[in-house]
Amino acid sequence: MQKRKLKDLNLLDDFLFNSMVTYPGIGESFSRELLRIIFQKDFGKLIVVPQKTYYGSDTDKHGTRLDVYLEEEESEPDILSTSTIYDIEPNLLDSTEIINSLPKRMRFYHAKIDARSLKSGESYRALKNVIVIMITPYDPFGLNRMVYTIRAKCEEVPDMAYDDGARTLFLYTKGTEGNPSTELKQLLQYMQDTTLENATNNTLQTIHQMVEIVKQDEEVSLSYMKIFEREEIIFNQGIEHEKANTERERQRANAEKDRADAAEQEIQKLKEELEKLKATK
Repeated sequence: MQKRKLKDLNLLDDFLFNSMVTYPGIGESFSRELLRIIFQKDFGKLIVVPQKTYYGSDTDKHGTRLDVYLEEEESEPDILSTSTIYDIEPNLLDSTEIINSLPKRMRFYHAKIDARSLKSGESYRALKNVIVIMITPYDPFGLNRMVYTIRAKCEEVPDMAYDDGARTLFLYTKGTEGNPSTELKQLLQYMQDTTLENATNNTLQTIHQMVEIVKQDEEVSLSYMKIFEREEIIFNQGIEHEKANTERERQRANAEKDRADAAEQEIQKLKEELEKLKATK
């Protein structure tokens, strides 16, 4: 299992991304800049909750872990809430199974967030808006678009107003179709390849300074080392488990071969005895 050095990680790597949003004095500013560029509008105070885990309602129910959970702080909490929850999910994994399951995965994320964001007895109007943002270096739908925005609509009357507060954005870092802002293109390129050379505007240069601060922090480095060690243990355990399975299969195959050889020898012995009987008649 090859370890990437912390200094070589990009913002699409879970560890670095989550380290950025949780870092004291940096996380909120970093998150606010990301959202500003993605939505082309300014954001106020954000509540940042890293790697928020939603467990299943029972032991046999599926749970999930959201990479970055952001919520606009309510300035007037006594008034019916219309704030928005943002779930940002950088994703490097691009197997066919993962890509094909993305729509239902996003449906599951929305359902989990919704189920936990409405208190008992509250009006459904108090349900917060939820926007799930998946950022990938691969094209999730094969149309070469940088931005795919998914909303519910009425099939019979597509132009009919229908806003249930749920939205999903897929941001493909290499997409060329559509008309995304230059700032978004530069951000996604920087997230895919987080180097000073790709910090091509003032905002990204500021973000790059934040990235360097986080990467050079000894506690972050120690956390990365511990996480890698745990993953390496799990990886090695998987290898040992596979080796044990292979050895059991080899032993089983050898045992089957030995039984087959023994049976063949017995058959041959019976044939020889039969030939001897025939010869004496």
